[in-house]
Amino acid sequence: MLPTLAEVLQLPALQKARPRVVAGSEYLDVAVRWVHIAEVTDLAHLLRGGELVLSTGIAMPDDPEALRRYIDDIADAGVSGIAVELGRKYHAELPKAFLDAARDARIPVILLDREARFVEITEAVHIRVVNEQLEELRDSEKLHSVFTQLSVEGADAGQILHEVAQLSGCPVVLENLTHQVLACDLNGEDPGTLLTSWESRSRSIRTGTRTVHAPATGWLVTTVGARGQDWGRLILITGAAPSARQTMLIERAATTLALGRLLERHQESLERQTHRTIIAGIIDRAYSDPEEALVRARAVGVPLNGRELVGLVLRLRESGTGLAAQARLSDTAEGAARACRELRLPALVGSLDDLRVGILLALPDRKRLDATLHLLADRVRGAVGDAAVLAVGSAAEGVREVRRSFLEARQVGDVAIKQSDRRPFYRLPDLHLRGLLHLFRDDERLQTYVERELGPLLDHDARHGGDLADMLRHYLGAGRNKALAASRAHLSRPAFYERLRRISNVLDADLESVETCLSLHVALLSLDSVRDQQ
Repeated sequence: MLPTLAEVLQLPALQKARPRVVAGSEYLDVAVRWVHIAEVTDLAHLLRGGELVLSTGIAMPDDPEALRRYIDDIADAGVSGIAVELGRKYHAELPKAFLDAARDARIPVILLDREARFVEITEAVHIRVVNEQLEELRDSEKLHSVFTQLSVEGADAGQILHEVAQLSGCPVVLENLTHQVLACDLNGEDPGTLLTSWESRSRSIRTGTRTVHAPATGWLVTTVGARGQDWGRLILITGAAPSARQTMLIERAATTLALGRLLERHQESLERQTHRTIIAGIIDRAYSDPEEALVRARAVGVPLNGRELVGLVLRLRESGTGLAAQARLSDTAEGAARACRELRLPALVGSLDDLRVGILLALPDRKRLDATLHLLADRVRGAVGDAAVLAVGSAAEGVREVRRSFLEARQVGDVAIKQSDRRPFYRLPDLHLRGLLHLFRDDERLQTYVERELGPLLDHDARHGGDLADMLRHYLGAGRNKALAASRAHLSRPAFYERLRRISNVLDADLESVETCLSLHVALLSLDSVRDQQ
């Protein structure tokens, strides 16, 4: 940290000259970067800012306007102050024009009442500046070493905050963006005193810049985040104005916290990305030689050869777009991977698309498949709740058959998402007619059948904004029980009977016929499969 002008004036070399501040005494907290001895008036182009200018005044102009230009020029250059030795040109005081210009420019002016050895002043100030810079450099190196080691060791937030408290001697708190405390090390202070009404006190401090000090609370606050995504704030309770070392400390700690979180996420996403690439390569037949898939899977710790391979699909119940949907899919994949790890199941786990997570199980014992699926379904439900259904494809004897297993699981998941029963997992036989129809949903013959059976009714609803197709669905879903169907449709019986009469007229069909109703029910289920292309 550079010395201030007030500190420089206390140096013995300057005290010998009996310095007097005659203008700008309120600006003595300005930092002094260097000392420049100058006996010329065209000085500004030689300065870089932060200099204390020493002069005997011998070359100063007599003209008031020229004096003002001199002061304005060095002010524009950013000097910290100007010290003038009396005796050579000025004997008791400086010209009024000089002092007025300095006050206007907010430049401190110091008179040196005794003859000064400028070289001694220069040497003393430069030694002080260099020593401060060396001390700052040593602190920076120490902090760099400490926090680099914490990063390498994968230290958690508690360990990082403990180190901050020890190095600063101050309490430190990590909060999230809603001002809730995530972690803290109060360095022996009373939690009841420091953390009471934390949220309201924290909200009063705005952080427009990366790091700010709030004098009213004595808090030094810096933002924590990376890649433009801030997720918290780190607060050092310094009490008084913070030192440069404390500012450096809290910013270095914030970087370490952000890096730790970023690396953790990156490691997880990298693993999922690798698994996803292998699964996609198998499904898309991107590997010309199946052995390549085996090698890649083995390299990430999942041996596939000589194993019973089963493709599973976790189908999300809710679709969406944007960051929230991506986060939900990522959390589902991580939850599934964690469940597999906890059960010590060798598996590749990665997203298949925006709605599905694929799991390729590689089981050494086929006899334990059902028991394993039940255990896995329980763990997955614990990790992701009811956000997804688990669909299971047929077992594959080798990597060439994995594609078929995944495609079957995908189709099962798309149908199971609409099932009212909540099974631990679904296979194709569990879906009965719905599953069969879903398998043939892209077949033109099935689509033609739907149009032949239901086309007139769908056209009627489209033209008139009607609900006859839904009423038919209620009627057939209730097993042709008209009273139950009316209740489910929230209609009176006469009103529902009128709807049935209109349906019969539009379709020219006898709704009392079991065969006709069966055909219409199959057509409705087929329509659901055809419409569901997600």
